[in-house]
Amino acid sequence: MLRRVLFIIIVGVAGSLVAGSSAQARPCWRPPVDGVVADPFREPPCPYCAGNRGIEYRIGGRTSVSAVESGTVTWSGEIAGTRYVVVRHANGWRATYGRLSAAGPGTGDVVLAGTTIGSATTSFYFGLREGDRYIDPMPYLGRLVGRPRLVPTDGTAPRPAPPARWSCESTRPFASRVPAR
Repeated sequence: MLRRVLFIIIVGVAGSLVAGSSAQARPCWRPPVDGVVADPFREPPCPYCAGNRGIEYRIGGRTSVSAVESGTVTWSGEIAGTRYVVVRHANGWRATYGRLSAAGPGTGDVVLAGTTIGSATTSFYFGLREGDRYIDPMPYLGRLVGRPRLVPTDGTAPRPAPPARWSCESTRPFASRVPAR
């Protein structure tokens, strides 16, 4: 009887750890545009207070905007003359693509990661919501990183560089190792 109870407890704990780890998987997306972050996320202190509920990009003229993740368009339209597209992902998060000069998909359309959502001209807004709470999208946006390598100094031709890889790792790799004081 004791063995059976221990087995049930171990299986239950192991199952919750596996389920917890898959539910906690952090996405790593390609940014929706190539541009410079002009105004980062600033969580407002209250629901109606000032803040920036997304990321503001400064971009070049007529820039293509891509979906960061596959999902279903839950809303596409204009608010006060500004065009927006909202995409709900499989995990329930909603990504908002704003300040679009043109938008392709309509409400109910399914978009795939990397598909063109629309285009923007000089500025672009990208927001992310979990339920009704706005969250900072920046930790989920990756960057291409190359692997450091040695280059010969004797005049021989170097080997080709390995391909860059997509990474959402922290830009401060040793920050988590430094103890807080």
